[in-house]
Amino acid sequence: MLNPWFTPSHFVMLGLQLAFAIAHSGGAALRPWAEKHIGPRLYRIFFALVSLPLAVVLIIYFFNHRYDGLQLWQVQGVPGVQAFVWVLSAISFLFLYPATFNLLEIAAIQKPQVHLYETGIIRITRHPQMVGQIMWCIAHTLWLGTSFTLVTSMGLVLHHLFGVWHGDRRLAHRYGEAFKIAQQRTSIIPFQAIIDGRQSILWQEFLRPAYLGVAIFIALLWWAHPLLLVATSKVKW
Repeated sequence: MLNPWFTPSHFVMLGLQLAFAIAHSGGAALRPWAEKHIGPRLYRIFFALVSLPLAVVLIIYFFNHRYDGLQLWQVQGVPGVQAFVWVLSAISFLFLYPATFNLLEIAAIQKPQVHLYETGIIRITRHPQMVGQIMWCIAHTLWLGTSFTLVTSMGLVLHHLFGVWHGDRRLAHRYGEAFKIAQQRTSIIPFQAIIDGRQSILWQEFLRPAYLGVAIFIALLWWAHPLLLVATSKVKW
């Protein structure tokens, strides 16, 4: 018999994450075939129509069940922890979202393309979304301290680690030798290529609208966070 604190929501969250991972990574794997048959713009629209609703469901379910399960630790009253969590969360978004700079392509206004970037944040890590997700998970797991949050974070990290392998595999298939060269000049572990002398940071590359947009998004999220918690609590999941 399972411990009473190991609530069904733990398994529901893992199931939702698995569904999202299959849809998201599966959709990415199907991109070459889909773009050939229906075109890049229509593929992007279908991909968004599948991925975004699943992501919204995940976010709402996480908000509503974040305190489920066993309270593993409680540090919310410890001085400095809240500031650390907010700063780490803010930095995580700088890694999570400028990974794709061309917002017009994301919205399918311009023709979506696969890019082989080796500038900006890619100089720090070839997989900024994975790094940002790990940072986000560390911050929120530390703050909430529940078994549900820990299970959620483990699922997210595993999905993004798979994404590292899957993403490199797709880029290698698409770009061949060009990707191998870029792979040698970049690193998965943050700052490793810089420390090794294979890369150097060019700060002017960070002067892009995408970073300003993410900074504004972080400020809005900080302001709207309590409102989001109230709004999601009205959804009875």
